[in-house]
Amino acid sequence: MRNQHTAPTTALSGHRLSRRRFVQAAGLTAVAASAGTALGSPARADSPRTNRDVIVVGAGYAGVTAARELRAQGFRPVILEARSRIGGRTWTTTFEGKQIELGAQWIGPTQPLVNAEVRRYGLSTLTGSIPSRLLMPTLSGPAAVDLESSDARYGALMERLFAGARDLFPDPLNPLANRAAVVAADGLTLRDRLDQLGLTAEERLWLSGTTAGYSGGDSRIGAYTALAHWWALAGYNIAGYDGAMSLRISTGMTGLLQSMLNDAQAELHLRTAVASVTDTGGEVCVTTTAGVTYRAPWAVIAVPVNVWKTIAFRPGLAAVRARASAQGVGVPHSNKIWMKVTGLPDRVAARGTEGDPFTTLLSQGDVNGGQLMVAFNSLPPVDGTSVSAVQRALRYYLPEASVTSVLAQNWGTDRYSLGGWALRRPGQLSTQQPAIQTPQGRLAFASGDIATGWIGFVEGAIESGLRAAGQVAAMGTPALAAV
Repeated sequence: MRNQHTAPTTALSGHRLSRRRFVQAAGLTAVAASAGTALGSPARADSPRTNRDVIVVGAGYAGVTAARELRAQGFRPVILEARSRIGGRTWTTTFEGKQIELGAQWIGPTQPLVNAEVRRYGLSTLTGSIPSRLLMPTLSGPAAVDLESSDARYGALMERLFAGARDLFPDPLNPLANRAAVVAADGLTLRDRLDQLGLTAEERLWLSGTTAGYSGGDSRIGAYTALAHWWALAGYNIAGYDGAMSLRISTGMTGLLQSMLNDAQAELHLRTAVASVTDTGGEVCVTTTAGVTYRAPWAVIAVPVNVWKTIAFRPGLAAVRARASAQGVGVPHSNKIWMKVTGLPDRVAARGTEGDPFTTLLSQGDVNGGQLMVAFNSLPPVDGTSVSAVQRALRYYLPEASVTSVLAQNWGTDRYSLGGWALRRPGQLSTQQPAIQTPQGRLAFASGDIATGWIGFVEGAIESGLRAAGQVAAMGTPALAAV
């Protein structure tokens, strides 16, 4: 099942989306955070081999979606999750008494699948607030700018960056509809694209924070086509682009995912990392690092593309998948840092440029004795576990502020993600789609990293889970094997 494109809204809660641009466009982890803690137990090395209808490896949005859809078609899934929680690169938790997201945080009105899930389970969404002070990069460092005029200027720069995107992606849900144009442009990095625009030094500072931030710290990592595809999916305009990261789920990402998991009625094993996946031709054998083997006619591999290379597949992965995992799809440097800050009388948002300690910094509401702020760091890395290190980084933007506590998640060094949200590298779209989505023997693959539409977003993970479930159902019926 594919996303159905909807026209972006132009206003939320009485505010123009353009006024909210900085707050919402800062959702750099659109594809990285909200896992709930569901009941589950690790399989023991002395447990008997177990048979199921289908094995799902990974309890993030892609895996849980696949498990739920397969359950609805009569399959009995078992989900194996390496972490002690569900959610993968989504992770809802608390900090200083407030609910926060250590991974993916935002959804938007142009993402129909995730919005349908929110409605299905009777959940609501929340919007953010507009900062009273906005800092933008200048040749002499961060400086306060007028919200309205900077909004218009940044929007115009983004229009220049994505000029021609409508011709490149005339049908965003079929990104290779104009294959010749995509092939011609797909080798460009985001830095190559900046070089084409004839920007002034300060204009480049403004745009490189976006291109480097989404690429994981270096504008040479991400493909221009990857960001241009997001622009096209959002309606080819800045309002839609902002809207793609304008809403939060009231219960956190965990609340929605837990509701989906409840419907899946799947047997869930947490703290159950997978070492190998063997397709014998007649069944799939999934062996955990603890030595337990699960058997089923089919399996869904629902872990990040970057992690595929850490699992022994027999036979080996198809060349397109092996190449993608070696190259990486999830951005390699992705550190989300929450902090309690004192000394600030107002709500602040700051945008960095390439090479700054934070590419984005946002006030997120009051807490006892201060306010919460969230920052996104990639390169150079900031130690998110160190109050003093975060303090030094923060004072580059806000010399008057003090950090009293921190909580961070570094997705690039997390062994079960090996990267943050997905952003395709140069050449990956034209050489890997749609082959990377197809089944391999008795294996289907699900991940927001290989979505057709919103790659790197929860929307893309749901899309991918739906497709993988359909592929398994097309390959065979429930085996009804004895438990």
